[in-house]
Amino acid sequence: MSCTIVVDGFFGDGGKGKIVSYLAVADDAAVVARGGVGPNAGHTVVKNGVKYKLRMVPCGFVNDRTLQLIGPGVVVNPEVFLKEIEDTDIADRVGLDPQCAIIEQKHIDEDRRGHLKEKIGTTGTGTGPCNADRALRVAKMAHEIPELAPYIKDVPLLVNEALDKGENVILEGTQGTYISLYHGGYPYVTSNDVCSAAICSDVGVGPTRVDEVVLVCKAYVTRVGEGPLEGEISHEEAKKRGWDEYGTVTGRQRRAAPFNYALAKRAVMINGATQIAVTKLDILYPVCAGKNSYDDLPDEAKAFLAEVEEKVGLPVTLVGTGPGVREIIDRRD
Repeated sequence: MSCTIVVDGFFGDGGKGKIVSYLAVADDAAVVARGGVGPNAGHTVVKNGVKYKLRMVPCGFVNDRTLQLIGPGVVVNPEVFLKEIEDTDIADRVGLDPQCAIIEQKHIDEDRRGHLKEKIGTTGTGTGPCNADRALRVAKMAHEIPELAPYIKDVPLLVNEALDKGENVILEGTQGTYISLYHGGYPYVTSNDVCSAAICSDVGVGPTRVDEVVLVCKAYVTRVGEGPLEGEISHEEAKKRGWDEYGTVTGRQRRAAPFNYALAKRAVMINGATQIAVTKLDILYPVCAGKNSYDDLPDEAKAFLAEVEEKVGLPVTLVGTGPGVREIIDRRD
């Protein structure tokens, strides 16, 4: 039984939702608790052939027995949260902490104009201004919103009780290491830290309780918005390679570059990662689509994974080969 953190090794959009959903099912997680910033992060999950684009609800909902929680470090848009509860039909197994800060319309309006929109290229979801109000101690809190009352839960207590019982717990990160407020290319960053230590803090779990940190790295690199992207290729070239993607939250075209070994290695250091999940191998090598066995991969795909292990210095234990929960190669012992 273990506590596992799942975080992104690049700029987000790496497929954390896919990895979290798989682990929730494969390891029969009792709890999936979300840390990170807020609804500015989008996670895409496929359950029973239906695609869900989630911005608040944790991706472990695909396991019908798993409790879905949002930690006190997350800022919450009640409208988005309640709509996703309805869409995923999990009203009886979801909760958020009373200390979550609430995104109001004024935050969204501020996020969609001026410096934040024009220079930083934010998602416009209000998370940054909400976090600013939180730092100033003037933010509205979840326990003050009547419609959220049925879902208010003591998230740190529930997560730690599950660990005390020896149950599997997954802590779901958002965004990516290199748009962390502290570790990204400031000012082109999100409004909080999103690395593994911060996810612990967001949820209310001490670092000594963590057993595994899974660093999710897409088989190529993408980012939405402004800021540096080493090795960036043109949109035309990205389309030729099948790397033509659009942001889950904003719908904006993602910028693309080849896999960056140096960034991945530094992300391992910053997050204290213990294993790597490489996602979208099927986009890099279409013949890999839907594969469940490492032995069935072509030699060039195996060589790429071996190079990741050698240059980054950790085992690649999970390999995503498609969007479905079970379209994955699990190489864990």
